Amino acid sequence: MTPTLLAIVAASFFVAGTVKGITGMGLPLVGMGLLSLAMPPVTAASLMIAPALVTNVLQCLGPHFRRLALLLGPLWIGVFIGCWFTPFPSLTDGGSVVRILLGVVLIAYSAYGLARPTFKLHLHGGPRTVAVTSVVGLTTGMMTAATGINIFPMTIFLQALGFEREEMIQALGLSFTVCTIALAVSLGWHAASGTWSTAAGWIALVAAFAGVGVGNLLRARIEPAVFRRMLFALFGLLGIAMIAKELA
Repeated sequence: MTPTLLAIVAASFFVAGTVKGITGMGLPLVGMGLLSLAMPPVTAASLMIAPALVTNVLQCLGPHFRRLALLLGPLWIGVFIGCWFTPFPSLTDGGSVVRILLGVVLIAYSAYGLARPTFKLHLHGGPRTVAVTSVVGLTTGMMTAATGINIFPMTIFLQALGFEREEMIQALGLSFTVCTIALAVSLGWHAASGTWSTAAGWIALVAAFAGVGVGNLLRARIEPAVFRRMLFALFGLLGIAMIAKELA
């Protein structure tokens, strides 16, 4: 990579890591949105895997694993199946369709976040729970394989379940980790891991950790509602810029 691209990688992962540190999520969404403006989405996704896995490790820890595994196990299985059998063009195919789809997802999630609809799902086990979580997992897996973003619709679904804060943090960490591993497998684990050992891969990892550290420091000093609006507005602008670039 050129020095300019390496600087873009560093800046993108620092910003994405900062968002992760403040909100506990958003590293792939912000990172893919920024990087895909400057490089092929498949390259951006390959760079994303190691930082996403490592920064999610602590979120996976907690006392709620058994309950979450029983409830979300079908979702996690669905993610792997969806990644393998997505009807959308995959990241490895490249092309403008992938960037346009990524832009559409960013705009859709931006609209959802700015509108802030409130709804709750009450799942108590049984066939209905398995069916609902499986569909969410399949859809998330399909979108992850096509865009590198694992937040839609899974995050909206998890928020609707009404978890307590600590349980939600662990649920997000486990689910994001599953999605990242599924993406690595769909991209080809060896091809993806080869990217981690490059200069760009190490820069991405260090910048992401630095951003998470800064985000943790800023978390208590930022008004959550204001930051949320700014963040979702940024997602929308990134999506518009991505689509405009491909259609120009």
